[in-house]
Amino acid sequence: MSSPLPPRATNAHCHVFGPRTRFPYAADAPFTPDADAPKEALQALNDRLGFERCVVVQSICHGVDNRAAEDAVAARPGQYRGIALLPTDVTDAELRRLDAAGFRGVRFNYSSHLGRGAPVADVLALAARLAPLRWHLQIHGDPAVVLAVALGLRHSPVPVVVDHIGRIDASLGLDQPQFSALLGLMDNDLFWAKVSGIDRITREGPPYADALPFAARLVADFAERVLWGNDWPHPNHAGPVPDEDALVAAIAQMAPSAPARQRLLVDNPQRLYRFDPA
Repeated sequence: MSSPLPPRATNAHCHVFGPRTRFPYAADAPFTPDADAPKEALQALNDRLGFERCVVVQSICHGVDNRAAEDAVAARPGQYRGIALLPTDVTDAELRRLDAAGFRGVRFNYSSHLGRGAPVADVLALAARLAPLRWHLQIHGDPAVVLAVALGLRHSPVPVVVDHIGRIDASLGLDQPQFSALLGLMDNDLFWAKVSGIDRITREGPPYADALPFAARLVADFAERVLWGNDWPHPNHAGPVPDEDALVAAIAQMAPSAPARQRLLVDNPQRLYRFDPA
């Protein structure tokens, strides 16, 4: 990166897998990792890259058993936060327990390879119960499905975060209908976008010249509602596993000014995940 990461920089999207001897993978998981990716490896990577804060997103390989993510958050209380996978009929008591443990939202997957997503009506009913906790929804999956789900969530009582630039196809250009639809969603202050996943939407590969303009456009137009994460350890990645330093270096192209990086990496995640500002 052309300039250092700002103090309290946040890696707002990553996962932990296992260790399976302590946190077994779900019997009905749509995928099982080839190798564990425990909290110690995540901590070491964040420390080396310069990220003081982190958001651990529960992986579907563990199903709705959030113990691995919870354990990773508990290891660095105050610095790490969690996003859960939960059934829409989860109890209020469990939501309050997870909130006290550092969780701040619920993710729903709408990818063909990850199984059928929850109905929008059920997600909205859950969102009404998330509002008192100041949690948010996070949606991920195939672009056409995610955009349709997002439209159904446009009256959600809590914010809605769209993962990985909506997983659009970068080769189709900035004027493609799906990216235009994402920009239209972002005109609603309810929606946020993660400019993670340039390595997933690219069709050219590193250094991701085809994908970076999409991230840069979102950062430029919606500076107060964008987040960045490296998506470690890059589950179900179609191509070679990305170089972590290259992903961090690309931040300077998405957010060329120091104020833009401050918002992307510090101010926005601090507000959404309720990190202590000190």
